[in-house]
Amino acid sequence: MAISSRALFDFEEENNLFEATDDSAYMKLQLERLSLPARTGVAFPLVKKLLAFNSGEEQRVEVVILSRNDPVSGLRVFRSAVHHGLHLERGVFTRGRPPYHYLRSLHANLFLSANEDDVRATIDAGFPAARVYPESNTSAESHPDEIRIAFDGDAVLFSDEAEQVFQNKGLEAFVDHESKKVSVPLPPGPFKPLLEALHRLQIHSAKEGMRIRTALVTARSAPAHERAIRTLMNWGIEVDEAMFLGGLSKSDFLREFEPDFFFDDQTGHCQAAATVAPTGHVVSGIANRQD
Repeated sequence: MAISSRALFDFEEENNLFEATDDSAYMKLQLERLSLPARTGVAFPLVKKLLAFNSGEEQRVEVVILSRNDPVSGLRVFRSAVHHGLHLERGVFTRGRPPYHYLRSLHANLFLSANEDDVRATIDAGFPAARVYPESNTSAESHPDEIRIAFDGDAVLFSDEAEQVFQNKGLEAFVDHESKKVSVPLPPGPFKPLLEALHRLQIHSAKEGMRIRTALVTARSAPAHERAIRTLMNWGIEVDEAMFLGGLSKSDFLREFEPDFFFDDQTGHCQAAATVAPTGHVVSGIANRQD
């Protein structure tokens, strides 16, 4: 997993200075605060739980800082990690250059960032990525021995093939399309590699302390639900829970599921979800096309 410094720690005040001035003022402030540990950010609880899968005998998860920060500011990132008890060894700091170029070398299954342009470029390059909402509610830390991840379906786990039909032709055409193609697996979306990685980790750690629980949370409803389930079966991947909500508020169900992270492609769903759980906007599919 690769993560930006703003996704892991609360650098919003420093970032506001950067946007109002330049990187020199930002670097000066970070250097002045070198001995002041940064507050934890929205993805910190997820990272802490992921690292708990590691033991002295086996390292199943690695988290790498991948940041537009300069190397000097990177010193504060690593010091903050030590202060908060995170064992991080690797970091790449590009001082303003888009960092996604290094994801292939890192073999990353996920990139979390607060920078939408970086997320969009990462997805376009073929890697799972999401823009975190720094203001997300992090109250879902009530399951210390279990990671809970929730995914939207279309344009996240699956391609936006069906979503394009819905956007262009409406609900009736969408239902008809999915009913006729019920036995044809949906093409994979940007987050299939992450679900596969979580599934492998789930299997290998089944008898150990940390557990993983996954959920599909989608606006699909019957009869369009069947193609989604059959697609997962075709992939050989199981999810623990599936919610076919047919237009009901996702946030109400996420409040009950208490995810450590929820991923969705639509900003409206993300904004609502961020009030109850850490949320990442998957900037992909027809809903995020730039004209």
